Amino acid sequence: MFLATTLSFENIHSHGELFANLLRARHRTFIVRKNWDLSQANGMEFDQYDTPASRWVAVHDDMGEVYAGVRLTPTTHKCGIYTYMIRDAQRGLIESIPSNLLYEQAPVASHIWESSRVFVTSEVTSKMRFRVQMQLISEMVRTARECGAASILGLIPENSP
Repeated sequence: MFLATTLSFENIHSHGELFANLLRARHRTFIVRKNWDLSQANGMEFDQYDTPASRWVAVHDDMGEVYAGVRLTPTTHKCGIYTYMIRDAQRGLIESIPSNLLYEQAPVASHIWESSRVFVTSEVTSKMRFRVQMQLISEMVRTARECGAASILGLIPENSP
C-alpha cells in the first residue's frame, strides 16, 4: 500500500526522514539512473528551487521509502535571481533546458504553480506504475488547489499519462 504526503518547510519536522528520502530518491533517479549533472550532497539531489515557498509530494510506503515525487513552486516566487525552472530556462539561466520551450512568455501569477522534478523510481514495477503515477498526480492536484493554484505548468515526457 502506498501513501501520499505533501511536505513543506512548515511540516517537514513531522515526517521524520521523508524529505531526505525524497531527495535521495531524486538522486537515484536523476543523477544515478539518468546521469544528469545536478547539485548533490550526501546522496541527495537538490537545487535552487527547493525553497520554503515550494511543496514536495512524496508517494511512499509506511516505512518512508519514497517511490515517486514532484516539487510544486509558485510562479510568483523569487529567490535571488531565480524564479521557477521553466521561466528561468526561458530567461537563459539554465543551459540544459532550451530557452524556447514555451510559445509565449512564462506566466507569473498566484493561481499558476510549476511542477518540476517529477519522478517514479525504478523500484516501482510496471504493474504498479500507473497506480503510483495516479496517486502522485492526485496528491499534486489536491496540494496545488489548497495553495490557490488553478493551473499547473510543467515539463513532462511525451508518454506521461
